[in-house]
Amino acid sequence: MNLGHYIKVIILGTMLISVIVRLEYCQEESEIPVTFTNPVVTDGADPWVIRYQNFYYYCFSTGDRIWISCSKNLHEIGLAEPKLVWQPPKGNPWSEELWAPELHFLNNKWYIYVAADNGANENHRMYVLKSDNVDPQSRYVLVGKIADSTDCWAIDGTILEYNDRLYFIWSGWEGKVNVQQNLYIAPMSNPWTISGDRVLISEPEYEWEKIGRPLVNEGPEILKKNDKIHIIYSASGSWTDDYCLGQLTFTEGDILSRASWIKKPEPVFSKTETVFGPGHASFVKSPDGREDWIVYHAAKYKGGGWDRDVRMQKFGWNSDDSPNFGVPISAGVLLEVPSGSYKK
Repeated sequence: MNLGHYIKVIILGTMLISVIVRLEYCQEESEIPVTFTNPVVTDGADPWVIRYQNFYYYCFSTGDRIWISCSKNLHEIGLAEPKLVWQPPKGNPWSEELWAPELHFLNNKWYIYVAADNGANENHRMYVLKSDNVDPQSRYVLVGKIADSTDCWAIDGTILEYNDRLYFIWSGWEGKVNVQQNLYIAPMSNPWTISGDRVLISEPEYEWEKIGRPLVNEGPEILKKNDKIHIIYSASGSWTDDYCLGQLTFTEGDILSRASWIKKPEPVFSKTETVFGPGHASFVKSPDGREDWIVYHAAKYKGGGWDRDVRMQKFGWNSDDSPNFGVPISAGVLLEVPSGSYKK
């Protein structure tokens, strides 16, 4: 073999190795699916996740504290280090039992809506916290209680934005006695003030909403598709295996009228043989915006009650722009990560 031929063989060999390396790299990046399993948070309830500037913020409470974690990937919210954003001083009506905090970006400010009391559940009311900058993980200060004129027991408050106006939706008692929890809506004049009477829009009426006492409708969350507005809420006792999700749909007209909200007669997300008490969900897009995901809590085992964890799965839509959640997928099942997730 002469020198020229030998050099050609070396060049061809080097090119072949380069092609193989690039091919293997591309296969690793584009063809090998990346998966995860539920639960994504091993202990937790009432999950609230919001996406802002390409990051996911998971807002949650632990007794008397509120935390927010930040992650680039939706399925990794349970791995991110949480940051303490609010801890109330002791001895106030809002110092204990912080439940279901929600993080909202309104008028270029961050607000947290949370139920709190003085250690006695019958004193639960909704409160508003505010940040003075655009960092979701900054410190928050108490603005005050948010309540209608009845000032009855209230939890699970959320915000509906409609026609450039704000509306507050929450779960509350009709009076001062814990008979049942209903869903109410009221207009707002700003992010911390209810400016009109509350209107009853849902109460437990179907058998799947009446398991456990007291009767429960709670955890209302807004889900929109095109021009459709849905309220996905939780029904039956949260301590039971039959805790599930129901659906209200706005049918045009007066958004403050009960007649404008139609309840679906069947639950839209409920227990299976392996998943118990799925409820209190929030909804977010995948990193590339192509997929819709439901983030919810479930009991860790049959009869687990309030021993819960946080799970998530992709969902689709029906032809009438109502959500199709399918059935809760069992823990431990491999699921493909949300589309557009960042790979390590």
